[in-house]
Amino acid sequence: MKDKIKNIPESPGVYKFFSNKELIYIGKAKNLKKRTSSYFGKSLKDRKTNQIRRLTDHIEVFITNNEVEALLLEQNLIKENKPKFNILLRDDKTYPYIYFSLDHEFPGVYLKRTKSSVNKNYIGPFISSQAVKNSIKDIQKIFRVRNCSDTTFKSRTRPCIEFQMKRCSAPCTKNISKEEYMDDIEKSKDYLTSSKRNMVSNLKKAMKKASDELNYEKAADIRNRINQVEVINEKQAITPNGIDADIFSVEKVNNYAGICIVTIRDGKIRGTKTHLVKDAFLETKNNLYELAVFNFYSSKANLPKKIFFASPLDELNLIKKCIRENISDKIVFPKTKNSFIKPIVSLAKNNSAQIIKNHLSKKEKYAFAYKELSEKLGAKKIERIDAFDISHQYMKQGVGSCVVFSESGASKKDYRLFNIPNDIAGNDVASMEHVISRRLKYYQDKRPELILIDGGRNQLNFTNKILKKFGMANILVLGIAKGKGRVRATETIYTNKGILEVDSRSESFKLLNELRDESHRFAITASRKKIRKTNKYSALDSVKGIGPITKKALLRKFKSLKAIKEASKDDLMTIKNINETMASEIKQIL
Repeated sequence: MKDKIKNIPESPGVYKFFSNKELIYIGKAKNLKKRTSSYFGKSLKDRKTNQIRRLTDHIEVFITNNEVEALLLEQNLIKENKPKFNILLRDDKTYPYIYFSLDHEFPGVYLKRTKSSVNKNYIGPFISSQAVKNSIKDIQKIFRVRNCSDTTFKSRTRPCIEFQMKRCSAPCTKNISKEEYMDDIEKSKDYLTSSKRNMVSNLKKAMKKASDELNYEKAADIRNRINQVEVINEKQAITPNGIDADIFSVEKVNNYAGICIVTIRDGKIRGTKTHLVKDAFLETKNNLYELAVFNFYSSKANLPKKIFFASPLDELNLIKKCIRENISDKIVFPKTKNSFIKPIVSLAKNNSAQIIKNHLSKKEKYAFAYKELSEKLGAKKIERIDAFDISHQYMKQGVGSCVVFSESGASKKDYRLFNIPNDIAGNDVASMEHVISRRLKYYQDKRPELILIDGGRNQLNFTNKILKKFGMANILVLGIAKGKGRVRATETIYTNKGILEVDSRSESFKLLNELRDESHRFAITASRKKIRKTNKYSALDSVKGIGPITKKALLRKFKSLKAIKEASKDDLMTIKNINETMASEIKQIL
């Protein structure tokens, strides 16, 4: 690969990594040769880089005139090709809009997602669906426009509860004229797109006019609307100057990155969105800001007047140029943040950091619990625990479970289930011996340092005997027995040396309980599934001549016992091996 890199020019542009003709990664660079060489050096050793380096067998580059062109081309190619090692934010699909069904005689207002270009019927995009729902509720309270489906609208003969709650003017029953209703629709749209101060001013003028014309009922209605607007504005007030802005924040910790976007329209927070980016070792903050910005403005709709970045950027000018050339040349990027914006920027920073903490805290919790447990047991290091449990129904349909936890938490791909023969299903000791013996046969290089079983001294002793039999006596064993009255946090932990004193509030104790609960859940779920499956066929067992294959054929065609019962004899006889006598007997039994 180094020989191929020698011929790459030291120019700005875009590079593509291929594996067996599959495009796996796209990147941009100020210096293509220097950037591509960095992937194959010794300094970068994270998992993602190693995978790219190992899989890449071909490199293609495309030279651009400058970095701006390179960035724009990179973003477009990533969206088009979606290489598996590039970071793809989920919001690249659709954003929610407020939609007015203006093709209807009495339009409704709805939440709608779209990827296609929008028209005058749409207002948005909004950053979250909750923001859309809140806005729809607001205009229902103020202007009483309908939110029901066209089918519901068509079928109404009298006003619904929305009318009684003063959130709809009941156009379905002609309670309002078309002209008056359409005026409310236009005012609703104006409310969503213009300054609320202007809205209140216009409403006050309309109220005065109605009052001057002695139309006091109309004036009172407008007054109520003004009150609703002012109440809503008071609840939502963030900035007094009606600013339209988007705030981006990126925080990076080790191999993770948190992205937070806050949208402000008309001085109010319209919504927030956060992303957790894993395997972000290769990505700089600048790269992540670029990703967030160009992903977010892919629709080029409802753009802000200002964009704020929570962190200083080395390549801010590059982002500015790209936005102005590809998105809008009217957006400004203020260097200073006023007293109204600063708290919201801090909010964005806190949220971008918190999403990483939310992810890492769980990992850290498990890592601490493992360390604590290792110290209590005097073990060198415990990295993996296998927990076993047995479940059966009325001494039958026994199932044994094995769940696997590492320092990162549950490793569900390593979970296993074991069917237990009916002759030992009611014997917990024999069942556990059966399950553990089968499990040990599969242990090769990936053996656990610790085995946890649901039970006391007896279960602990025979488990040790089985391990010794298989030459695995070096694996530690713990038994967890339920406390008196099965009260949580009263469990007793058994070891080969006796009872292990563990604080019920400690992370290690919580870990053992979580393992026991998870193994129990896994086992009992499988056992109940077996029962349901068995019961499905049991009603047909008494019909002479019907075996498992015929039962499956019946259920495959008719889907349920109820459908089999309701089927005619002729329909039943369409199943292979079922004659008239058998069909009659099936009907009689069911």
